[in-house]
Amino acid sequence: MLGRMMRCFVWLLVCFLATAVDAQESVRVLIDSELGEIEVEVDASKAPGTVANFLRYVDGQFYDGGQFHRTVTMQNQPNSDVKIEVIQASLNEAKKDDQFDAIALERTTKTGLLHEDGVISMARGEPDSATSSFFFCIGDQPELDFGGARNPDGQGFAAFGRVTRGMDIVKKIQMSPHEEQRLTPPVRIRSVSRIP
Repeated sequence: MLGRMMRCFVWLLVCFLATAVDAQESVRVLIDSELGEIEVEVDASKAPGTVANFLRYVDGQFYDGGQFHRTVTMQNQPNSDVKIEVIQASLNEAKKDDQFDAIALERTTKTGLLHEDGVISMARGEPDSATSSFFFCIGDQPELDFGGARNPDGQGFAAFGRVTRGMDIVKKIQMSPHEEQRLTPPVRIRSVSRIP
């Protein structure tokens, strides 16, 4: 009898843990900007480190009061042989000194998440230097994947999810007034939060 109860308990525990893991693999986040809402689904099963990093900024409300500050179009990168189309966001400047340490780069060869239309990814300079700034791809951007030529080191960027609603807002932000690649004025982010 005790053995049967123990097996039953173990089975219930396994079911509970499996449910908890499944619930965490795919998390939805709402970005409320002054131009409209963008809903994103991040994939913790494929890019666990990058998603955990992004969510700690979300949960800490670092992006509330932040901004979309950069737009890259085919027309505003005359000195680049490898052209891309993205918009980039940053945290609230008042929280800049409180941001977390840089994270390890989860390469697209490891995650399998490619820089396709609507993908969200982490901005970086050197490998393993991403902190809080993220960007959205407009159209497929294979030059941002591992082996791509956009970054001279060829390591690519860390894609970690995709837009599920609001690509019209992403495109609206991309086409907002700008000087070179700087949005003028930046598009304010009201809040970024998990969707229950």
